[in-house]
Amino acid sequence: MAERVRIADIAEELGLSTATVSNVIHGKTKKISDETVKRVQALLEERQYIPSMAGILLARNDSRIIGVVVNNHEKYEGKVLEDGFVSASMNALLFELERAGYFMMIKATQDWSEVERFASMWNMDGMVLMGFCDSDYEKLRAKMRIPFVVYDGYFESNKGICNLTIDNFDGGHQVGTYLKEMGHRRALLLSDNDICVDAERMAGFRAGFSGGETIFLEMPMNREGRADFYRAHFEEIRTCTAAFVVSDVYAAEFMHFLLERGISVPGEMSVVGFDDNALCKSCFPRLTTVGQDAGERARMAVRALKRLWDGDGEQVEEVLPVKLIVRDSVQKISDTAFS
Repeated sequence: MAERVRIADIAEELGLSTATVSNVIHGKTKKISDETVKRVQALLEERQYIPSMAGILLARNDSRIIGVVVNNHEKYEGKVLEDGFVSASMNALLFELERAGYFMMIKATQDWSEVERFASMWNMDGMVLMGFCDSDYEKLRAKMRIPFVVYDGYFESNKGICNLTIDNFDGGHQVGTYLKEMGHRRALLLSDNDICVDAERMAGFRAGFSGGETIFLEMPMNREGRADFYRAHFEEIRTCTAAFVVSDVYAAEFMHFLLERGISVPGEMSVVGFDDNALCKSCFPRLTTVGQDAGERARMAVRALKRLWDGDGEQVEEVLPVKLIVRDSVQKISDTAFS
């Protein structure tokens, strides 16, 4: 394999300084004659010089890099980028940032201190953070000095940060209202926590399900532990006719558990999830869920970063509406059922 051509090689052959050749490569040609620029460019092409993209980006005042950091929470069991919500968000962000002329770099970590190090290492123009709902964003903003956007954060207003969230309460409320209209009077709430977005979703559900009874079960974050948990609480689960599970992945897994135990879905237990990821249409029965628009949130993220770059940080929070998507996993029951 041929040796990589170096800037020093080009400079020596043309009798120029390495600084001059480097400036041509990086587009800094205001103080260089047109003739010299053409000579350097011609030899670069002839020698098939391949520049270091990282070096070019780091040398510019604006790197055009947007860092996306995802909380690699233990519940993902090392597969955070395979999660339906995360993968849909990443996919949408990638194309929106490319459309706006930016590069996307991804990092998954549980260590909050790595966020600042990641940003400074690559001279980033901005960041998008996902999954760190209760972290100290204000301190991070003071250290980084670059604008960033948060998905589903919980913090006081700060002009250097924009929080993009969805109407979690209304999503839960729509589910509660729908199940109540379908005749259900006793519903199971399943989540691995009762804080942040999950707390909002369940609060909305209880409001929409007013007059009905709810049972909250906080399940383990690991898959094996959840299977044992469902078995241990099976009798309690069977007292309900419907379940609101605060994510589609958990909802599909719960339906699988029920079907393995011979419980018909939705005949004996109706199930509703949240997020409307690709899993909803491929599982059986197809999952009723609350839909959020990953593409629109990505567009909101790009618009928010542009506002922050322009110094317009007055709008520090935006809320995306959600919509109940009815499929096959819910069945209407009579008012006398489980009375």
